[in-house]
Amino acid sequence: MSTKILVPSGVLGLGFDQEALKLGLERRPDIICIDGGSTDSGPFYLGTGSTKYSSEICKLEWKTLMKAREQIGVPLVIGTCGTCGTNNMVDWMFDMTHSIAKEINQKVRVARIYSEKSTEQLKEALSSGKVFPLEPAPDIDQRKIDTFSHIVSLAGAEPFQDALNKGVDIILAGRSTDTAIISALPLMRGENPGACWHGAKIAECGAFCSSNPSSGVILLEVDKNGFTVEAMAKDAFCTPRSVSAHMLYENSDPYHLSEPGGTLEVKEASYKSLDKRRVRVTGSKWVPSTNYSVKLEGARRAGFQTTMLAIIREQRYVKQAKKWSKKLYEIGIEKIVSVMNIPKEEFTIDIRLIGYDATLGNLEKFKKSPPNELGVLIIITAQSQEIATEISRLLNPYLLHLPLSDQEDLPTFAFPYSPVHTERGAVFEFTLNHIQVLDDPMSGFEQKLDEIDFG
Repeated sequence: MSTKILVPSGVLGLGFDQEALKLGLERRPDIICIDGGSTDSGPFYLGTGSTKYSSEICKLEWKTLMKAREQIGVPLVIGTCGTCGTNNMVDWMFDMTHSIAKEINQKVRVARIYSEKSTEQLKEALSSGKVFPLEPAPDIDQRKIDTFSHIVSLAGAEPFQDALNKGVDIILAGRSTDTAIISALPLMRGENPGACWHGAKIAECGAFCSSNPSSGVILLEVDKNGFTVEAMAKDAFCTPRSVSAHMLYENSDPYHLSEPGGTLEVKEASYKSLDKRRVRVTGSKWVPSTNYSVKLEGARRAGFQTTMLAIIREQRYVKQAKKWSKKLYEIGIEKIVSVMNIPKEEFTIDIRLIGYDATLGNLEKFKKSPPNELGVLIIITAQSQEIATEISRLLNPYLLHLPLSDQEDLPTFAFPYSPVHTERGAVFEFTLNHIQVLDDPMSGFEQKLDEIDFG
């Protein structure tokens, strides 16, 4: 006895190989699972409750998967709907499912799992001693919680198991761990717990664990002793290296992975090639925790941003870009405070030298000097869009003409577009890096069942 899980892609909207999907369906999987998002793209999507992926692409791919589900008669599951997993994104996926079912004349039973919690619920959990910080974690208190725009809990396997036990065809879930959606069914069926969680980790991003990550489709088979992973695309291969390496994807510890209810340990895991395409893994261990806890994610509006971009090619300025940008920053701060009468703590100016150290800043170790040209990106964050843009207008002439010294001609740098400033609107920041201890794995998650009948 074993459980086969077909994972079409790392995330809905990313694309997958149609022929590989067909081959995967021919292997008769017991369930089809796909992720809907993560925090990879920053706090904006959780802060606004929105998706980063194209609605049209998502609908096209979801339609393909709904047809595939009907073809082989197995459940179809998606977690973290709409990138961020907020309640409105679950409903967005439900509306899409309803529309597709009408188009292709399907009758489906759908479970919605909601992961979002209110500020009042978080306050109550905090005051009752159920919320604990992870390292590093921002300070939170009752007052700060009121500023949070969205708060979600990452669901474990149990809410998915509950829905599967009710015989649903499709599960649309809010924020959840990437592994929970894949591990739920094999855990229900009594497969090896270590293999369930480890296999889920390896398969979470589809073919990322193979030689052709963009092909998407992975077949995971979990049993009582371990798991086997196989890439479905004809030009994709799994190797012990490609499979074992995925433990480091979005995970700083290659031997341990924390999940709701316990920890996966893979230090003793063995990876063996069965052939050119398949890898067999045994020796994974699941260590249950004393308390059942879920990770919390939250976001709040951090202000409004306006950006400017200039290009510097004059080698004297390129060579002394750090000195010049420091002067620009100091003049900017002084003028904003004195002329606009804005306190320093109510705005920030971030100057990034693209081509020099824009990615790592002071941590950059490999500085090639000098580059041919530099992009100077100025990011202004203030309490309103109007103020951020007004600051950009104040800085504009300095960005264009600021000399290295007062005893020389004014330089002129290049603006790639006009107007030079771009209003980015509201920007957000993550507010939580915490866990919440639950008395019941199902608490904190709501479920709604619907029958869609266009069959």
